[in-house]
Amino acid sequence: MSWKYCFVAAILGLLVMGCDKPAPSADGTQPVSLALNWVPEPEFGGIYAAKENGAFTKRKLDVKILPGGAGAATWQLVAADKATFAVSSADEVLVARSRGADVVAIFATYQTCPQGIMVHASRGLKTMDEVFASGKLAMEPGLPCATYLKNKYGFDKLTVVPFDGDIRPFMANKDMATQCFITSEPIAARQQGGDPQVFLIADAGYNPYTAVVITSGQTARQKPELVKSMVAALRDGWRAYLDDPSAANAVMGKLNTTMQAGTFAAAASAQKPLIETEETKVRGLGTMTRARWDTLAKQLVSLNVITKAPPAAECFVEEP
Repeated sequence: MSWKYCFVAAILGLLVMGCDKPAPSADGTQPVSLALNWVPEPEFGGIYAAKENGAFTKRKLDVKILPGGAGAATWQLVAADKATFAVSSADEVLVARSRGADVVAIFATYQTCPQGIMVHASRGLKTMDEVFASGKLAMEPGLPCATYLKNKYGFDKLTVVPFDGDIRPFMANKDMATQCFITSEPIAARQQGGDPQVFLIADAGYNPYTAVVITSGQTARQKPELVKSMVAALRDGWRAYLDDPSAANAVMGKLNTTMQAGTFAAAASAQKPLIETEETKVRGLGTMTRARWDTLAKQLVSLNVITKAPPAAECFVEEP
């Protein structure tokens, strides 16, 4: 599996979905759509939990979940008014806004970015610096995080090869490192008898909010109660999923038959400390700060991903 939060071409079929806007029902229930940027997996567990346990219904939200896939153009869907909400990432929001798209974040699932570099534990590496000191690294070229790592550590002491989602080369070469998503490649490697060790890119200083739920700026401005209801439902859904992911995993397992039940459980466990942190225990699940947005915006400018940093306050809906 390749990293799901990279900048890729739009899936044209998605752009024709969700054009109609059903009116609220007689009891005030609001039909809305929520587009995912990947197939049903634990990174969306709280969304499916909110659907399953009635958190959406409780707040009069009739949520239609639109599964995605490779190249899912979620922020484009929101910007084009084809989806009410969608899952994206903080760096994509900044890129979108730099291109004139009025999209804003309302909920950040991963407080710690789950992207990392996976190595074999048998190499005995202690720091990220040592990862870049020798060997081979499989990485998608052009990603902001890849540019960040290249600038910080340099790629001159190791061989960099393209990453295509296949971990077999990694499994066959003890001196090879590979990019990873903590809920995916390390679990697969472990299931195949490997000894994966992961260095999170967040620990190296690049830590964008990930699995971010976004909406249009117009929706945020004109329908603040709708946004507030969605955030509250997502918090309830994620609270339920973090406490017991089994029900939502069963639902997602029927929709994504390529992932085994054990993998769902392992991924849910691996991601939990990246979602629930000391800060979320105080401020609430999904919380965001201006400081984090401002730091990321400046990093993307320094990496030449965007030419000008959008004001941090305009990138997300800040709760009182």
